[in-house]
Amino acid sequence: MAHQQSEGSSEPLLQANPVLVVQGIGQAGRNLLAEVGGMFWFVVQTFQETLDRIREGRAPFRASSFFRHTERAGVESVPLVGLVSFFLGLTMALLTGYQLQRFGTERLVPGLVAIAFTRELGPLLTGIMLAARVGAAFTAELGTMKVSEEVEAIEAMGIGPLRFLVAPRTLALFLLMPCLSTISNIAAIFATSLVCRAYFSIAFVYYLDLVQDALLIRDIVTGVFKSFMFGLLIAAIACYRGLNVKGGAAGVGTATTSSVVTAITTVIGVDTLYNVVYVIFFP
Repeated sequence: MAHQQSEGSSEPLLQANPVLVVQGIGQAGRNLLAEVGGMFWFVVQTFQETLDRIREGRAPFRASSFFRHTERAGVESVPLVGLVSFFLGLTMALLTGYQLQRFGTERLVPGLVAIAFTRELGPLLTGIMLAARVGAAFTAELGTMKVSEEVEAIEAMGIGPLRFLVAPRTLALFLLMPCLSTISNIAAIFATSLVCRAYFSIAFVYYLDLVQDALLIRDIVTGVFKSFMFGLLIAAIACYRGLNVKGGAAGVGTATTSSVVTAITTVIGVDTLYNVVYVIFFP
């Protein structure tokens, strides 16, 4: 009897499960669209406030603020980006070189690593590292200002917080991202040249000739365009999360974690989508 009651009580729950699953999927999709729409209008309003200020003939933000964020996002990130790319270039050259050496085609290693980093790994690795290093800092700073009501104080003074706080950070990351990506490419190519010289007896002059023969202008342009795009996405996500913090100090930690995870996921997803579109329309 008890067994029948338990079966009878579980039957309505099983019938309701598909409804709950569909409801959960719909709610997740709705939240995703709301986040994407909110972030889009956040970027649009930032540009609008900045352009309105420029039309008035006045600077939208302090030059010292822009150069401070430029130093933090660019100059201080050079050792990390260069070191990680150098070691990854060493690893790629060793792994690919030993496999290609079995077929007597180790001369393809310089072009392989150069194309891989210039088109793909350079911008992608730089974007991931900046999302974790600079994006987290931006979110924590703006989130702390939001919690301590400094943002409301700036608004009360008649200063637009978007063009005063967000614009210099976004512009700094947008302009410095291609430079850091270039440093990543150079570090990886230099590391590969050392491996090719030590293990595969490829002289430096011959190595440079192989790299120049393999690289195309569209590979470099593709990497630079990705860098600009990733810089804008990381800055927008970090600042958006920071200015939408709720819940005090705990909310700042949650927003910082969410900012890093969202930025890295977005960079990888956009990179994959870009590659699919690029291969379809420009084979």
